Order: sequence, then structure tokens, then C-alpha cells
Amino acid sequence: MSDHLSPVSPTPSDKGGSAKSERRQGASERSSLELIDECLASLPEGDERIALLYQLRHRFIELSTAAQQHETERTKMQTVIEKLTAPANRIGTLIGLPEDGVARIVVGGAEYYANVDLQLDGDVPKIGHQILVNEAYVVIRSLGYDRSGPIVKIREILEEGRLRIDQEAGRQGILIQRADDLAHTDLKAGDEVRLDPTHRIAIERLENSQGQAHLLAELPTVRWEQIGGQQEAIESIRRSIEYPLLHADLFSQYQFQQPKGFLLYGPPGCGKTLIGQATAASLGDILAKEGEAPTSSTENPVPNAAHKLPPINGGVFLHVKGPEVLNMWVGESERIIRDLFLQARQQRQAGKLPFIFIDEAESILGTRRTMRSYNVSNTLVPMFCAELDGIESLSQVVVILASNRPDMIDPAVLRSGRIDRKIKVGRPGREDVGEILQVYLKADLPYAANDSGKDATANKTPVSNMIDGLLENLFQQSPENRVLAIRLRNGRREVLYRKDLLSGAVLAGIVRRAKERAIERAIQANHPEPLGLTLEDLLISTNQEFKESEIFPPDDSAEEWLKLLDYHPDQVVGVSSLKPGKNGEEHRTSQIV
Repeated sequence: MSDHLSPVSPTPSDKGGSAKSERRQGASERSSLELIDECLASLPEGDERIALLYQLRHRFIELSTAAQQHETERTKMQTVIEKLTAPANRIGTLIGLPEDGVARIVVGGAEYYANVDLQLDGDVPKIGHQILVNEAYVVIRSLGYDRSGPIVKIREILEEGRLRIDQEAGRQGILIQRADDLAHTDLKAGDEVRLDPTHRIAIERLENSQGQAHLLAELPTVRWEQIGGQQEAIESIRRSIEYPLLHADLFSQYQFQQPKGFLLYGPPGCGKTLIGQATAASLGDILAKEGEAPTSSTENPVPNAAHKLPPINGGVFLHVKGPEVLNMWVGESERIIRDLFLQARQQRQAGKLPFIFIDEAESILGTRRTMRSYNVSNTLVPMFCAELDGIESLSQVVVILASNRPDMIDPAVLRSGRIDRKIKVGRPGREDVGEILQVYLKADLPYAANDSGKDATANKTPVSNMIDGLLENLFQQSPENRVLAIRLRNGRREVLYRKDLLSGAVLAGIVRRAKERAIERAIQANHPEPLGLTLEDLLISTNQEFKESEIFPPDDSAEEWLKLLDYHPDQVVGVSSLKPGKNGEEHRTSQIV
């Protein structure tokens, strides 16, 4: 018997079995619905099995649909379970990219050298971005900059883009680096920046809202011709400020050191603020016409930092109301003054001539007092003087103070070399009042026909006749115009009339009241009559204006009140009001001594 077996050829029965297996394999590859459809197609019509197959087909479709829905719900549930049981990804901050594919990050206060996922989702991370890291501390996603963080102020700009920032009082300053988006931003000392959560990177520059609050978007538009009267004060300040710019060569020959500070003082309502605004507007016009003003290198032969200042090509106006500077927190008022001068110097570095106008200056620059308790003047005045001493001349910053009470301002502020010019803006005289009225009573206003007053002159306009009539009424020393009686120490008695208490604000109030009367008369008119402004409106408004102003101070403040009236109370022992009546009766209102 041979060890080798010969191949066995398939028998006919084997061939039949293989054919059946091939048919079963082909049937399994087809779907169940297809098989049912083939069965339905193979049966003759009227066969009872057709109804059963249709029922089977419908039931199979229902089961398939239910199975698909269950699979979908199972997949969703599996996804939720995976999310709930998956470990949380940590959030860190990118502080450096030492090389490709490697990041220096801070996570939970600790630093790591971590790999960066090559298929990083989202944007490419930048320095300062928050990043997402997985369990292996691989950077898998960039979250962008955090939208919150502490705000700090830059103290100094260092090399390589580093910044030195201020800390709270009693703590040392720290150094921080810039985010990629601030790498090429022109930052300056005093700018405010926002830090990332790690307090190591400046990620956003913020506008200094405190400094911008005082900066006007444009220079004032008040012109000299819009200010009635005060010619002496206007000429004095124009000579001090405009001449050095208009005649720079002549001033340079004399090596003239220009003033850098001005004080406008006088009673309230006489135009100090208007003169300050007109000064800025006038200088702005001069600089716009000249195109370029000389720098201090030609004005002051003494070497100083002003040599590096760029030419002046415009001006900016910083209007500060004195009480705005006062703050309940210790050191905050001093910071506001420091920031104000810092902003002015930055504007000068940008080629602008800054005007710092401080209204009601006595409220923040009052005389210092020796006391154990804290007084804001004891620190605010030295801060202001130190900042003012840092200004070399008019070519850097123009400082204008306005005050109703110059006697209350600390003498250290008003000394020469700081506030060099003291210009009084006094009460207007008869000619000044006429000029002020011409500003408010313009020719294009509606005036009543044939209303020229009793002593009207034929060759004058109705406006001129009305102004003359009002002037005659205001400046006559009649019993009706008496306001106050002043009793002096030597027994003499002085009477103050309405003309002694006039101001631009009072005249503006009189004209405003007269216009209101004319408007009311026009509204209430039910029959034709001459409409328009009349001299009678002005006279009645004058009485109303002074009647509402008859408010007198208590006894203990009469002396201070007299100073506001521009009356020196050194020898005054009493103040009395004079009420118009049968005998011009005198009513005592205040007793100083």
C-alpha cells in the first residue's frame, strides 16, 4: 500500500452540496427584506402565504427601526458617559516658545516645558494666551487671551520690551513682559495695562480714563472779541503768552525766560474762565498759521531736557475743576495731579502745546496748616509745586490758575518762577458793561418797533439806545439801586450800589430774563401788538436779577463774603442791607465785630 495518496475527484453528490452552499452564501449577503421581496415575487397571485409574508415584512421593518433608535441612544449615552468619566483638561498660560514644538507654560503656579500637539485645534498660541493641556501636559488647544485681570500702571520702560510696574504702597515694583500683541505697541510711563491671571504678562493696553476726563477733544472756540470789557486783563495775558511766539527772535536776543504760570483772579462771574479758554484758542490759531513754533533751544540758552522737544504743531486744552481733584482716599489727589502733568508732558512730546487750566484753584492749592491730623493741602501743594518746577518754560506747558480768592492760595504756589503773572479780572466799569451788553444784545435779535427810551438819539440804532438806557439805570446812585451799607471802624459809612456788584454773569442773566419776557409776551399775545425786546424788559429783568441775589451770609462768614465782592474787609465792623421802602430803611444783616 502506497504512502502517497492520490487526489480524489469530486463525486456528483459532492458537486450538488457545493452548489447549495454557494446559494446559501449568496442569500446571506442579501438583506432580509430583499429575501422576503423575492419570496413575494416568486409566489403566484392568490397564494395565502403572500399575506403572511407581508405581515412578516412589516414586523421586520418595525424591529429594524427600533433597533436603529436603540443603537443611536446607546451611542449618545456612551458619549455622555465618556465625557463624565474623562479626566478634566488643565488651563495654563503660555509664557514662551523656546523652540518648535515646545512651549514654556504656567499651570497652577508651576512652570513646565511641555510639548505642543502637532494637530493643534484653533489658532496658533501666542505669548499670554490661555492654553489647554491634557493629562500628559501636552498643549492641545489655544483659548486666546483671558478677558479679566488686574489693571496696573507702567512706571518705566526697560530693554527687551520688559515693563516695570507700580505696586501698592509699601510693596516693591515688579517686572513683567509683553504679550505678542503688545510687542510693537508704543507704551509710555503712566499707561495702564491689564495683566494675565499669572500677573507676569501685560496683555492689553487701556486708556487712562482719569487723564482723558480732563482732556478736551478740541481747543475752545472762544475768541477775544466774544469777551466784552476786561481789556486791561486781556492785553496783559496776550503780551505774556502771544508775544514770545510772534516775536521769538527778539525774545531770544534778550535771552528772555518766558513765564510758565499765570493766575487769573477776581470776583466770580467776571470772565476768568472765558479768558483762559480764549487764550488757548488764540494760541491755537497762531500755531496753525505759523505751522511751527520755536522750541526752547532757541528761547533758553541754558541746557536742559527741553532741547529734545519736537516743534509745536498744535495745542491741547486740559480743563480741571479744582474740586474734581479732591478724593477721599489718601494719596489719590496727589496721583491725579501727577497724572495731569504727565499727560501734559506726553502731549508736548507728541508735538502739541498743552494748556492746563485749573478753575477754583483755591480748593486744592489752599494755604498749608500745621496740624497733627491729615490735611490734603499739606501734601497736594508740595506735589503741585514739584510738578510745576519740572516745567522749563512756556514752550513746554502753559499753566493757568483761576480763583475767586487768591488770598487762600498757598504763597509757595504764587511765588516767582512758578506762577509768574498775576492778572486781576475785576468788575466791569461803565464802558466795559456797554461792551458786554453788545455781545449779548446782537443786532439780529427781534426788537420792538419805536422802543428807544425817553432820551433816544436819532442817529443811534435801537440797540444802542437800549444799551444807553440800561447803563443809565445801572449806574445811577439812586435809593432804588442801593444794595449794602458798610460800616467802617472809623465810624464812616459806605454804600454799595448795583454798579459795584456788576459782573459779566449778572449782565448775561439780565439779558436772558429779558428775552424770556419777550418770548412769553409773544406766546400769550392774542391780538396784533408790537412784539420784540424792549428797554422795559431789560429794566424789569434788572430788578428781578438783583432781588433774587439778595442772599446774605451768616454773621461768622460776612468777612469772607465781602472778599468775594472784591471789597477788603479789614476795617469793616458791620454789614447792612438796604431795602427799598418809604425811607430807605436799613436792615442789619451781619456784624463782623
